[in-house]
Amino acid sequence: MTTPSSSAATTLATSVSLKIRADIINGILRPGDKLHTSALGKRYDISLVPLREALSRLASTGFVVAEDQRGFRVAEISAEELLDITRTRIFIEKEALRRSMLHGDVAWESELIAAHHRLARLRMLRDDKDGLTPEWEKAHAQFHEALLAACDSKWLLSMAGMLRDQTARYRHLSIRASTYAADGAAPPPKRDVHAEHQMLLDAVLDRNAERACQLLEEHFNTTTQLVMRTAF
Repeated sequence: MTTPSSSAATTLATSVSLKIRADIINGILRPGDKLHTSALGKRYDISLVPLREALSRLASTGFVVAEDQRGFRVAEISAEELLDITRTRIFIEKEALRRSMLHGDVAWESELIAAHHRLARLRMLRDDKDGLTPEWEKAHAQFHEALLAACDSKWLLSMAGMLRDQTARYRHLSIRASTYAADGAAPPPKRDVHAEHQMLLDAVLDRNAERACQLLEEHFNTTTQLVMRTAF
Protein backbone atom coordinates (compact mmCIF):
# COMPACT_ATOMS: atom_id res chain seq x y z
CA MET A 1 0.00 0.00 0.00
CA THR A 2 1.45 3.37 -1.00
CA THR A 3 1.86 6.13 1.56
CA PRO A 4 -0.84 8.80 1.06
CA SER A 5 -0.10 12.51 0.89
CA SER A 6 -0.81 14.66 3.95
CA SER A 7 -4.16 15.96 2.65
CA ALA A 8 -5.18 12.52 1.41
CA ALA A 9 -4.24 11.00 4.78
CA THR A 10 -6.44 13.56 6.55
CA THR A 11 -9.39 12.72 4.27
CA LEU A 12 -8.85 9.01 4.84
CA ALA A 13 -8.59 9.56 8.59
CA THR A 14 -11.94 11.35 8.59
CA SER A 15 -13.56 8.54 6.63
CA VAL A 16 -12.17 5.68 8.70
CA SER A 17 -12.84 7.45 12.01
CA LEU A 18 -16.53 7.56 11.08
CA LYS A 19 -16.46 3.85 10.20
CA ILE A 20 -14.76 2.87 13.45
CA ARG A 21 -17.14 5.12 15.41
CA ALA A 22 -20.13 3.41 13.76
CA ASP A 23 -18.70 -0.04 14.58
CA ILE A 24 -18.23 1.01 18.23
CA ILE A 25 -21.76 2.40 18.46
CA ASN A 26 -23.25 -0.75 16.91
CA GLY A 27 -21.31 -3.05 19.21
CA ILE A 28 -19.14 -4.61 16.50
CA LEU A 29 -16.09 -3.24 18.31
CA ARG A 30 -16.94 -3.88 21.93
CA PRO A 31 -16.02 -1.91 25.07
CA GLY A 32 -12.49 -2.74 26.17
CA ASP A 33 -11.49 -4.34 22.86
CA LYS A 34 -7.84 -3.86 21.96
CA LEU A 35 -7.54 -2.01 18.65
CA HIS A 36 -4.64 -3.65 16.83
CA THR A 37 -3.53 -1.37 14.01
CA SER A 38 -2.53 -4.27 11.75
CA ALA A 39 -5.97 -5.86 12.00
CA LEU A 40 -7.75 -2.51 11.63
CA GLY A 41 -5.63 -1.64 8.61
CA LYS A 42 -6.79 -4.78 6.85
CA ARG A 43 -10.38 -4.38 8.00
CA TYR A 44 -10.72 -0.81 6.74
CA ASP A 45 -8.12 -1.03 3.96
CA ILE A 46 -6.09 1.89 5.24
CA SER A 47 -2.41 2.55 5.96
CA LEU A 48 -0.91 3.25 9.36
CA VAL A 49 -0.60 7.06 9.23
CA PRO A 50 -4.28 7.94 8.57
CA LEU A 51 -5.38 5.05 10.81
CA ARG A 52 -3.46 6.38 13.79
CA GLU A 53 -4.82 9.86 13.11
CA ALA A 54 -8.35 8.42 13.06
CA LEU A 55 -7.79 6.63 16.36
CA SER A 56 -6.35 9.79 17.92
CA ARG A 57 -9.46 11.72 16.87
CA LEU A 58 -11.69 9.08 18.41
CA ALA A 59 -9.60 9.23 21.60
CA SER A 60 -10.22 12.99 21.81
CA THR A 61 -13.99 12.40 21.70
CA GLY A 62 -14.02 9.56 24.23
CA PHE A 63 -14.80 6.62 21.96
CA VAL A 64 -11.26 5.26 22.16
CA VAL A 65 -8.63 5.28 24.91
CA ALA A 66 -4.96 5.84 24.06
CA GLU A 67 -2.65 3.86 26.31
CA ASP A 68 1.01 4.85 26.77
CA GLN A 69 3.21 2.58 24.66
CA ARG A 70 0.32 0.13 24.31
CA GLY A 71 -1.76 1.54 21.47
CA PHE A 72 -5.52 2.01 21.60
CA ARG A 73 -8.59 0.25 22.93
CA VAL A 74 -12.34 0.87 22.81
CA ALA A 75 -13.45 2.93 25.81
CA GLU A 76 -15.28 1.02 28.51
CA ILE A 77 -18.89 1.77 29.39
CA SER A 78 -20.37 1.94 32.86
CA ALA A 79 -23.57 2.78 34.68
CA GLU A 80 -21.81 5.67 36.42
CA GLU A 81 -20.69 7.18 33.12
CA LEU A 82 -24.11 6.76 31.52
CA LEU A 83 -25.85 8.48 34.43
CA ASP A 84 -23.29 11.29 34.38
CA ILE A 85 -23.65 11.77 30.61
CA THR A 86 -27.45 11.77 30.89
CA ARG A 87 -27.56 14.31 33.72
CA THR A 88 -25.09 16.59 31.96
CA ARG A 89 -26.81 16.27 28.60
CA ILE A 90 -30.17 17.16 30.14
CA PHE A 91 -28.65 20.21 31.83
CA ILE A 92 -26.94 21.42 28.64
CA GLU A 93 -29.65 20.64 26.11
CA LYS A 94 -32.54 22.07 28.10
CA GLU A 95 -30.76 25.43 28.24
CA ALA A 96 -29.82 25.21 24.57
CA LEU A 97 -33.41 24.33 23.65
CA ARG A 98 -34.78 27.29 25.60
CA ARG A 99 -32.42 29.61 23.76
CA SER A 100 -33.22 28.00 20.43
CA MET A 101 -36.93 28.47 20.98
CA LEU A 102 -36.36 32.07 22.05
CA HIS A 103 -34.37 32.99 18.93
CA GLY A 104 -35.77 30.56 16.35
CA ASP A 105 -37.71 32.05 13.44
CA VAL A 106 -39.98 30.61 10.75
CA ALA A 107 -36.99 29.35 8.77
CA TRP A 108 -35.78 27.45 11.83
CA GLU A 109 -39.26 25.98 12.34
CA SER A 110 -39.32 24.87 8.70
CA GLU A 111 -35.95 23.11 8.98
CA LEU A 112 -37.07 21.44 12.21
CA ILE A 113 -40.30 20.18 10.64
CA ALA A 114 -38.35 18.85 7.65
CA ALA A 115 -35.88 17.06 9.93
CA HIS A 116 -38.74 15.45 11.84
CA HIS A 117 -40.48 14.42 8.61
CA ARG A 118 -37.33 12.66 7.37
CA LEU A 119 -36.92 10.87 10.69
CA ALA A 120 -40.56 9.77 10.85
CA ARG A 121 -40.40 8.30 7.34
CA LEU A 122 -37.38 6.08 7.97
CA ARG A 123 -37.29 2.54 9.32
CA MET A 124 -35.73 2.56 12.76
CA LEU A 125 -34.63 -1.03 13.37
CA ARG A 126 -32.42 -3.24 11.24
CA ASP A 127 -33.90 -6.46 9.86
CA ASP A 128 -32.36 -8.44 12.73
CA LYS A 129 -34.01 -6.06 15.28
CA ASP A 130 -30.63 -5.88 17.00
CA GLY A 131 -29.68 -2.33 16.11
CA LEU A 132 -30.61 0.89 14.36
CA THR A 133 -30.46 1.47 10.63
CA PRO A 134 -27.68 3.93 9.67
CA GLU A 135 -30.23 6.13 7.88
CA TRP A 136 -32.43 6.44 10.96
CA GLU A 137 -29.44 7.02 13.23
CA LYS A 138 -28.27 9.90 11.01
CA ALA A 139 -31.75 11.42 10.75
CA HIS A 140 -32.20 11.11 14.52
CA ALA A 141 -29.02 13.08 15.16
CA GLN A 142 -30.12 15.69 12.61
CA PHE A 143 -33.50 16.10 14.32
CA HIS A 144 -31.92 16.70 17.71
CA GLU A 145 -29.42 19.10 16.12
CA ALA A 146 -32.31 20.96 14.46
CA LEU A 147 -34.05 21.40 17.80
CA LEU A 148 -31.07 23.38 19.09
CA ALA A 149 -30.00 25.01 15.82
CA ALA A 150 -31.24 28.51 16.72
CA CYS A 151 -29.38 28.57 20.06
CA ASP A 152 -27.14 31.63 20.27
CA SER A 153 -24.31 29.90 22.18
CA LYS A 154 -21.64 28.07 20.18
CA TRP A 155 -20.25 26.53 23.36
CA LEU A 156 -23.61 25.08 24.37
CA LEU A 157 -24.02 23.61 20.88
CA SER A 158 -20.49 22.21 20.93
CA MET A 159 -21.00 20.53 24.30
CA ALA A 160 -24.41 19.23 23.25
CA GLY A 161 -22.88 17.66 20.15
CA MET A 162 -20.13 15.97 22.15
CA LEU A 163 -22.59 14.54 24.66
CA ARG A 164 -24.91 13.41 21.87
CA ASP A 165 -22.03 11.44 20.36
CA GLN A 166 -21.32 9.74 23.66
CA THR A 167 -24.99 8.89 24.17
CA ALA A 168 -24.93 7.11 20.81
CA ARG A 169 -22.66 4.45 22.34
CA TYR A 170 -25.40 3.55 24.79
CA ARG A 171 -28.35 3.90 22.40
CA HIS A 172 -27.45 0.56 20.82
CA LEU A 173 -27.82 -1.03 24.25
CA SER A 174 -31.19 0.63 24.76
CA ILE A 175 -32.46 -1.02 21.57
CA ARG A 176 -31.44 -4.42 22.86
CA ALA A 177 -32.99 -3.64 26.24
CA SER A 178 -36.29 -2.66 24.64
CA THR A 179 -36.30 -5.80 22.47
CA TYR A 180 -35.07 -8.55 24.76
CA ALA A 181 -35.90 -9.31 28.38
CA ALA A 182 -33.11 -10.33 30.72
CA ASP A 183 -33.22 -13.89 32.05
CA GLY A 184 -36.09 -14.18 34.49
CA ALA A 185 -37.14 -10.56 33.98
CA ALA A 186 -40.51 -9.24 32.92
CA PRO A 187 -40.84 -8.25 29.26
CA PRO A 188 -39.46 -4.76 28.59
CA PRO A 189 -41.97 -1.92 28.43
CA LYS A 190 -43.12 -0.86 24.98
CA ARG A 191 -41.62 2.39 23.79
CA ASP A 192 -43.03 4.61 21.05
CA VAL A 193 -40.01 6.66 20.00
CA HIS A 194 -41.93 8.25 17.13
CA ALA A 195 -44.60 9.52 19.56
CA GLU A 196 -41.90 10.93 21.84
CA HIS A 197 -40.40 12.90 18.94
CA GLN A 198 -43.85 14.07 17.76
CA MET A 199 -44.81 15.39 21.20
CA LEU A 200 -41.47 17.14 21.50
CA LEU A 201 -41.90 18.76 18.09
CA ASP A 202 -45.44 19.90 18.92
CA ALA A 203 -44.34 21.50 22.20
CA VAL A 204 -41.49 23.33 20.47
CA LEU A 205 -43.72 24.64 17.68
CA ASP A 206 -46.26 25.75 20.30
CA ARG A 207 -43.38 27.66 21.93
CA ASN A 208 -44.11 25.93 25.24
CA ALA A 209 -40.56 25.90 26.59
CA GLU A 210 -41.36 24.24 29.92
CA ARG A 211 -43.30 21.43 28.26
CA ALA A 212 -40.61 20.95 25.61
CA CYS A 213 -37.82 20.78 28.18
CA GLN A 214 -39.81 18.32 30.28
CA LEU A 215 -40.35 16.06 27.26
CA LEU A 216 -36.70 16.29 26.27
CA GLU A 217 -35.63 15.25 29.76
CA GLU A 218 -38.09 12.33 29.76
CA HIS A 219 -36.87 11.27 26.30
CA PHE A 220 -33.25 11.07 27.48
CA ASN A 221 -34.13 9.42 30.78
CA THR A 222 -36.18 6.71 29.06
CA THR A 223 -33.17 5.67 27.00
CA THR A 224 -30.99 5.60 30.11
CA GLN A 225 -33.49 3.58 32.11
CA LEU A 226 -33.73 0.96 29.35
CA VAL A 227 -29.95 0.54 29.33
CA MET A 228 -29.75 0.40 33.12
CA ARG A 229 -32.49 -2.23 33.12
CA THR A 230 -30.40 -4.92 31.39
CA ALA A 231 -26.86 -3.76 30.70
CA PHE A 232 -25.52 -3.15 34.23
